[in-house]
Order: sequence, then C-alpha cells, then structure tokens
Amino acid sequence: MTDTAAAGAAAQRIREFRMPDVGEGLTEAEILKWYVGPGDTVTDGQVVCEVETAKAAVELPIPYNGVVHELRFEEGVTVDVGTPIITVDTDPSAGPVGSAGPAEAGGAPAAAPAAEAAPVAAPAEPEAEEGAKRQPVLVGYGVGTASTKRRPRKQQNHVRDAQAAVQAEMDATTTPPAAAPAVPEVERSPQRPLAKPPVRKLAKDLGVDLAAIVPTGPNGIITREDVHAAAAPAPSKEAAAAPAAPQAAPARTEVAAPPVWSTGERERRVPIKGVRRATAQAVSSSAFTAPHVTEFITVDVTRTMKLVQELKQDPDMAGLRVNPLLLVARAFLVAIRRNPEINAAWDEASQEIVHKDYVNLGIAAATPRGLIVPNIKDAHAKTLPELARALGELVATAKEGKTPPADMQGGTATITNVGVFGVDTGTPILNPGESAILAFGAVKLQPWVHKGKVKPRQVTTLGLSFDHRLVDGELGSKVLADTAAVLEHPKRLITWA
Repeated sequence: MTDTAAAGAAAQRIREFRMPDVGEGLTEAEILKWYVGPGDTVTDGQVVCEVETAKAAVELPIPYNGVVHELRFEEGVTVDVGTPIITVDTDPSAGPVGSAGPAEAGGAPAAAPAAEAAPVAAPAEPEAEEGAKRQPVLVGYGVGTASTKRRPRKQQNHVRDAQAAVQAEMDATTTPPAAAPAVPEVERSPQRPLAKPPVRKLAKDLGVDLAAIVPTGPNGIITREDVHAAAAPAPSKEAAAAPAAPQAAPARTEVAAPPVWSTGERERRVPIKGVRRATAQAVSSSAFTAPHVTEFITVDVTRTMKLVQELKQDPDMAGLRVNPLLLVARAFLVAIRRNPEINAAWDEASQEIVHKDYVNLGIAAATPRGLIVPNIKDAHAKTLPELARALGELVATAKEGKTPPADMQGGTATITNVGVFGVDTGTPILNPGESAILAFGAVKLQPWVHKGKVKPRQVTTLGLSFDHRLVDGELGSKVLADTAAVLEHPKRLITWA
C-alpha cells in the first residue's frame, strides 16, 4: 500500500509535456535542439527546445514550473504529435522521486498472469493442432482460426542425400563427378533450387542451370563458387590425368565474376524528412494533379533598373531593401488586378473554382533546410514601402529558419526568383492550392533593338506557369504580357493603378 501511494504521489509530481501540433494537421516534428537538460530549473513559458515540422522550425515553451526530470528523445529524432517529449518535476522540494514509479508499480502484477499462463502452453501439441488455435486478426474483425503449419523444407534433406551420394561415388571411382547418378536426381527435383538473388543473376548471366548444380553452401544453398564451377568447361580424361596447362588460365578468367564497384565512404545518405519531405510531397502532388502550362517572355527592363536606383535614394524608402524583385512583385500584382480570374483555386472535392478577392503573394525562399514559400498577406493592398518592408522581413525570417507555419498558409500566387543564381528562366511548379507562379530570371546586358537602333539594354526573361484547368491560354498570356509591360514601362505602375 505504501509503494502504491508513493507511486501515485510521484505521478502527480512528474508532469509530461507532449509534442504539440504547431501547424494545421501536422502529424510529426523533428527535435532539432534541446535548450535544457535533466536537473535544470524551468519556468512556465520558457523555451525548452526547437523542433522542425514539415513547414518550419518552431521553438516550444514549457507550460510548467519545476525541474527537468527526463528528456524522452535525443536531438535529431522525429516524434509523433501527442507523444511525451520531456517530463518536469513540479515539486522538487519534496525530495527525489521514489524509485517505485508507475512503470515499476505496474510491473509486478503483470508478471503473475504471465506465470499462470505458462502451464497452458507447456503441453506439447502436434503442429496441426497448434495451428487450429484461435489466431488474432485485424482490429474490429474479432478472431478466427488459421493454420500456422509451416511447409516442410523437403529440399534440404533431398539435397543432403544427393551430396552424400556424390561424395560416396567420388570416393569409389576416379570418374568425373558429372557422371554420378545423383546429379540427374537433383535435376528431376520439382523443388526450386536454393540460391540468393545475386547468385541467381550470376547463373543467368553465365547461362548456368541452377537445377543442375550440386550446392555446397550451408543448408543446401547454391553459392557463387558453385555457379562458377558449373560454368567452367568439363575437363577431358587427358586433361584430368595431366597437370593443368598454362593455357587454361585465360579460360577461367573469361568466366570469372565481374568486379563489384565499391563506393566505400564516398557516398552520404541523408534521411528525407522535415521541409525536404514536405516539399517533395507538395511538388509531386502539384505536378501530377494540376496540368501545367508554362509561357515565356523576354523583356527590356532598363527603365525598371533605373527606377530601382532612384528609389534607393528616395527618403520614403530609407532603411528598406529596394531591389528588382520588389518591382517585379508590384508589376505582378498589377497584372493580377487587371486579370483577377487568375487569382483562383481549383476545389476538386466540391468541383468548384474558388475566386479570391485578395492576393497573398508567396515568395519562394531557399533555406538551409530546403525550399519554403512564405507569403505576404494582403499584398495587393500594400503601398510600395509597405511591400518592401514585408518582403525584406519575409526573406530574412526564412533564411534564419524562423518562419512560422501561419506565414506559409493561404497563398494565392507565387514568385520564384531564379535570377539570383544567374539562371535565365525556368518552368516553375505550382504551389499546391494556387493557379499561377512567376519565374523571374537573371537581368543581363544584351544587344537590343531600341528606337530603331541596336543598343545594349538590361534584359530579362519571365516564365509563367498556370493551372490549365481554370486558366486558359488567353488569360495566362494576358497576365504574363501585362507583367512584362509594367517592367518595360514602369510608369504604368501609376497609369494602371
């Protein structure tokens, strides 16, 4: 009774903190780093660890005051949502926790039924009767009877008999082993010869019948040496009596197994998890669900590049990051406003097209953990300074790996800036739930016909992918053309606003 009371008191003191669902519908998270260890004092709201979900890295605060009792998982382990990851002693002043914890208290009673069950299984029963017992099946379907009788492995005994016969024949006569009567017996065996898949492939490559081979491996398994021996030409009587001629060596070399390419330690394997796995699942689903169409346009952005330099000197833009991507984003928003039908989503479940009167503009960002696409909420309603500030904060947070899951939900259209890598353009894959994504290529100085003369101009290529289920070629072409027109003549940011 005393042990039970102690166990109950310990259970009340030790509080478990379970892995929370830090996003919408997430099922697991990887523990990236622990900030505390056993014996450390923690307070309510203190961050104890950092975890990575399929969407972002998140810091988890503990909801208890006390002393860390145990860390259930090490760093780098992926844990299901709802699983206890850390325990806290909420009353450390009461002394150390007793050894008779809940697990130990429940251990003794559990041993008794096991001992009582032992005599039931003690009598030896025939294998057929053993198989007639009630076997567990899937949950919700009760139990049923099933035979657990294993098929006897007759082949092994048969092969052993064949081996013994061959050995006896070899001891009694000097005739080649191929003339032993046991070999045809093995060939007539209806059982499949025992051999591992690499050995079977070797036999197939060398044209050797496995059924005609006398195995020498353990338990009657055919080895690679058996196959090579069978592939070698049978020696004649003269060759058997005379010493091996030097000319026989090349023949054996021709049938030798090809060398196995060894990579040694020159390969690395990285588990597919976290952001990388989420990205792979998202792009695979998008690529094979939405029929993609990609169109391209090459545009002279010399005036836009001049405007970028002017905006950097504008007092209203002081302290803000002004770059070509900012004006590409503004031009894309103008094109969407002029062609609002592209700002929509395909709802397969309800068989509806969902038109959206807001634009949450996603910006694809490369991070150390993989590609993520956070979005600027209500980007259509922001002024140019507000858009610049939101864009700068979004990119900085993404590179630090601190993007919250909420920032990656609800996107309507996306821009991917492949030009920062010196790439001209690409065929971007739609972000799931969106119908358009714009690829912004590198801006390069190229010869261009301007006002009837060939001059060096700043030129870039844009690529627009769209969901052809709800975006026709005409609509997609208008959006791409309008975006290019704004970048070629930035004054349209005012006239088309």
